[in-house]
Amino acid sequence: MTTATTTEKTQTTTGASTAAGSRQVATRTDAGALVSEQGRTSIADTVVSKIAGIATREISGVHDLGGGAARAVGALRERIPGSRTNLSQGVAVEVGERQAAVDLDIVAEYGVAIADLAGAIRRNVISSVEAMTGLEVTEVNITVHDIHLDGEADDSETSPRVE
Repeated sequence: MTTATTTEKTQTTTGASTAAGSRQVATRTDAGALVSEQGRTSIADTVVSKIAGIATREISGVHDLGGGAARAVGALRERIPGSRTNLSQGVAVEVGERQAAVDLDIVAEYGVAIADLAGAIRRNVISSVEAMTGLEVTEVNITVHDIHLDGEADDSETSPRVE
């Protein structure tokens, strides 16, 4: 099959919806490194989601990822012995054959300039995803759900009211 006859397929993560709803990922004319005469490389949504989640957490000023409900479920999951941190919590992606779009839900640290934080997150996510997958990142949308104060206790660190 030649690249001239292939069409791009857009996949969305299950259980993750975006505020803007469904959107189509635009196509590029060149096939890139993921499609060649020897075959095609497909990258799963979860791979891009994990890369974007790790790249976001690397930025100073990001306290956590996810909205209130996602963070509450994450706190419960972390209390289960043997469980691992969900690296794609607060991340929704759409992955095509050559391109990806990323939506992030974050909690920022108090005192951090949100516009600068968003710019740093975008740069890191785009460079990480493009370097590791070869996909072009078309957009990184960021929603700041909350601000974390230094003295404020996390939901997972609250002490019980009764003993």
